[in-house]
Amino acid sequence: MAVEVGQQPFSFETAEDALRTDPSTFIEQRGAGGAQSDITIRGASFEQTLVLLNGLRIDDAQSSHHNLDLPVPLEAMRSVEVLHGAGSTLYGSDALGGVVNFITATPTEDSLTLRAGAGSFGGNEESAIATAAGHRWSEIATGARNFSTGFMPDRDYRNENASNESRWSSALGTTDILLAGSDRAFGADNFYGLYNSWERTKGWFASAQQQLGENTSAAFGYRRHTDNFILLRNDPAYYANNHIDTSWQAVVRRQQPLGHEGGLFYGLDAEGDSIDSNNLGHHARNQGAGYADLDLHSTRRWSLSAGLREEVLSGGARSVTSPDLAGSFWVAPKVKIRASGGYGFRLPTYTDLYYSDPTTNGDPNLKPESAWSGDTGVDWFPNTRTTASMTLFYSRQHDAIDYVRANDTEKWQATNLNGLRYAGVESSLGWRPTATQSIQLGWTILAGAQSALHGLQSQYVFNYPVNNASFEWSDTFAHAYFVRTIVRVAQRYQQEAYPVWDLEMARSKGWIHPYFRAVNLSNTGYQEIVDVPMPGRSFAGGVEISLRRKP
Repeated sequence: MAVEVGQQPFSFETAEDALRTDPSTFIEQRGAGGAQSDITIRGASFEQTLVLLNGLRIDDAQSSHHNLDLPVPLEAMRSVEVLHGAGSTLYGSDALGGVVNFITATPTEDSLTLRAGAGSFGGNEESAIATAAGHRWSEIATGARNFSTGFMPDRDYRNENASNESRWSSALGTTDILLAGSDRAFGADNFYGLYNSWERTKGWFASAQQQLGENTSAAFGYRRHTDNFILLRNDPAYYANNHIDTSWQAVVRRQQPLGHEGGLFYGLDAEGDSIDSNNLGHHARNQGAGYADLDLHSTRRWSLSAGLREEVLSGGARSVTSPDLAGSFWVAPKVKIRASGGYGFRLPTYTDLYYSDPTTNGDPNLKPESAWSGDTGVDWFPNTRTTASMTLFYSRQHDAIDYVRANDTEKWQATNLNGLRYAGVESSLGWRPTATQSIQLGWTILAGAQSALHGLQSQYVFNYPVNNASFEWSDTFAHAYFVRTIVRVAQRYQQEAYPVWDLEMARSKGWIHPYFRAVNLSNTGYQEIVDVPMPGRSFAGGVEISLRRKP
């Protein structure tokens, strides 16, 4: 699945909003305005979703709670691609439930765009985007911030990020240099227990990607992330954590065409991460991998893909083999059936291994978790305006990492669990009644088996949605006025279902674009994380000034 976030910039306030359009992707949000959120896909835990930026890892080695600390503003994004199911064959660790890849935009014109708005709960938002495009080069510089005094005490936030991306072409191919950073401070009331906590994270990211001829590319990415956590906001000296984690990745990828009906994709991947923390200690690890994927296809008839990855972990004492297999077949001119299966794994984060606070203990002896998953489905294309699909999926996890306890008086303890299984059905329907109008419906049903708990309480195993549905409608009137509304209905395991209704309107023609956004118009009281309430009805509006010059 791919969501074009750059196609209509007023549709999504945060990256989480773009991901919510996929009913198989469930967002467990703690802070409004994108302050902190987790991603789960097909029932997998938030730690089992790999997050990429332009194909490079930005998963956080300290804690996967920070995976969506995106250093690049949403305004600089072109699209978000979501892979359902195991993706470790191509991408390595963390890709058990799926992969989310954020793709930055490539400018095609000179422009300057300024936006400012305000809204409920003391909300304020500003952004600036400047682009330039030449025959063989382009440049895009973006900065954005949003803040709020909070819809309840100790739920204020301030988010800032900025990026600059340069591209140019040479005899070798395209060179891409990206520099980005973020700063997020937020009240964390009840985020990790019954405490009025406060947290501030900062992130820096740099990457360089270089084409080496038509079929080969090389890339390098570096990420640094800091996390300052205060347990009691009114008494910072009582308990505080300061973490600094760094990670790097270097890849070489090649695509070798095999005639007109196939290709061989292969490459080498090396990566490492480290942490310096007053709570977690000082640790580092490295790993390297080689992978290959054979892709064969016959246009509008069939396709077959088989891949294998061998990952060697620190010290060479252990390796992980990750295979996958996928295929599709057109049983009729408008009907395609497909199936896929694969293996995914995840190394424990440093929090899983070494964390300790008044309520939680990690375990340095945790094993990596893994999962076999598969799906089969059918796609139907009755006409050029309509698409429909249905998918059955299944996943069985081994050594899954969770935090459990016997009763409310005990500490949460990190542990490995076996016997976790998830199965479900994804269904979607897309229809374009007119050239400007779009209707999207989606519904994912999920069931899980948690026989490994044996009556223990769990932090994450029981948080999955058994039902997650969405209805989205959008239209552009008179080629100038854009309207989009989406209604989502979610029901977490053993919880009541709840609806959330959002609405966006904007003038998209000309150089002055007033906009209006209403969030949770239904004023639903709900929680996506236990004991962390989400905001009620809120409104925001503003104006964007966009000056453009075609090259």
